[in-house]
Amino acid sequence: MTNQMPVTSRRSLLKLAGSFGAAAAFTAGLAACGAPSDSTSPTAAPGTTDAGASSAPASSAAADGAITAAISYELGTNGYDPMTTTAALTVAANWHTMEGLTEIHPATREVFAALGKDLPTQVDDTTWEVALRDGAVFHDGTPVTADDVVFSFQRVLDPANKSLYASFIPFIDSVAKKDDTTVTFTLKYPFSLVAERLSVVKIVPKALVEADQKAFDLAPVGTGPYKLVDNGAGSQKITFERNDAYTGPQPARAATMEWQIIPDDSTRTNALTSDTVQAIDSVPVANLATLAETKSVAAEQGFGLVFVMFNTGSAPMDDVRNRQAVMYALDYEKICSVGMSDLATPATCFVHEDHPAYKAAKVQYPGNQAKAKELLAQTGLTQVRLLASDHGFFANVRPMIKESLEAAGLTVAYEEKKSSDVYATIDSNPDAFDIVVAPGDPSVFGDDADLLLRWWYAGETWTDARMHWKGQESHTKVQELLDTASQATGDEQKAAWHETFDVISENVPLYPIFHRKTPTAFDPETLQDFQPIAVTGLSFVGVGSTK
Repeated sequence: MTNQMPVTSRRSLLKLAGSFGAAAAFTAGLAACGAPSDSTSPTAAPGTTDAGASSAPASSAAADGAITAAISYELGTNGYDPMTTTAALTVAANWHTMEGLTEIHPATREVFAALGKDLPTQVDDTTWEVALRDGAVFHDGTPVTADDVVFSFQRVLDPANKSLYASFIPFIDSVAKKDDTTVTFTLKYPFSLVAERLSVVKIVPKALVEADQKAFDLAPVGTGPYKLVDNGAGSQKITFERNDAYTGPQPARAATMEWQIIPDDSTRTNALTSDTVQAIDSVPVANLATLAETKSVAAEQGFGLVFVMFNTGSAPMDDVRNRQAVMYALDYEKICSVGMSDLATPATCFVHEDHPAYKAAKVQYPGNQAKAKELLAQTGLTQVRLLASDHGFFANVRPMIKESLEAAGLTVAYEEKKSSDVYATIDSNPDAFDIVVAPGDPSVFGDDADLLLRWWYAGETWTDARMHWKGQESHTKVQELLDTASQATGDEQKAAWHETFDVISENVPLYPIFHRKTPTAFDPETLQDFQPIAVTGLSFVGVGSTK
């Protein structure tokens, strides 16, 4: 059973004069530019297909073209190694330079054979085989072998490496070489999402990684359609060039690609309006109307969220009533409509309403100050420490959260840091916080509910080192339900996920405030077959340029 989100249900493309259904002034401003009268049904740019692509005519792409983009996220602290990196920027870069045996297309969310010659073949209930595609070589010209595949999976599965991706493939018992170009996967139990899940492990050259893992982390060598030329550490520009030896299904359609790292919203927007770049992510709400006058703008509803995480291992947040009080105190509707200008939807479940596994959770937090005060009166809590990341897209939300908690009677010691500094702070000091507010989007790795849940609620990095929830009764229950769901299919699988949603809604070790619509702006005249995506980052897989 797969859990692909239908593309048509996720697209909300705008061309020149469309509408996000945001504030009236914004809608009116777009209407003045010629928007359709039904502002809830945005029109697509010329060249848009049913899959949502918007681009210049296919015949106009230049074989020696260049793609330029500006990215809002900064470089992570752990490089590009696909075993360890989870930073938005490096993960997006790896979509273009690295490959798994299978991949999930960033825009369409369809699973396809990548480094594998075909999708995995099932031999029996717990045995699967994958053959490598013909002629596959790494960027240094070295042929890809079954030994490289086995090594790549074993390093992720090795507990000593503490890879967050290991939590996505707990169903794998062993990976073995059948012959030089074929690998056999033996599962611990039948699993219905093998093709989708193998995509989380990118295949790396065994010899290079074993020789110098740190060097590989800075200058990774993969099999993807692009090669990494400059990792951006010194230049603040990530540069790529086409891999002419690529033999896979998604060849590079531009000779070069440059991503400028521009966290500042105004600077990033100006880069697009001045035609310095062709696309930007994380479009500031204040600039949507202006950009829509000359560029194409899209807002894609996806799973990506802003969450509240609690230190459940220490007082005062070891008391579930205090955690629930915080969630009840927040005005979800105001946060989404005003703080996010309608570019978000209030969370009524761990997954968003368009997700195939969605069911409204047992406990709802609709913004209930009376309930929050009632619970705080029971516990006697009067002050909390709130640590938030400084991501620009929810800058207007952070003061609303603080004000909501103060309205419930709490004194809030508020601190704001860069994302990497937030996690450096709490990972090194278990008692450094009571509440963390930050964004997250594991849907960059896949859409199924099992994967999304396991990102936060299974791996020890989150459950033990951060929320200090591991070993509690609710944690144990969630692990049991995840195991039940992963070994089931159909309605039985969904029922286990629904129960999991209920448990985490009631115990809230970490829980979403809203699910985000991802705003992207781009030049439809120079980008060919560009598709805005509903996940964090930008994708130029299969995209050409007329420049």
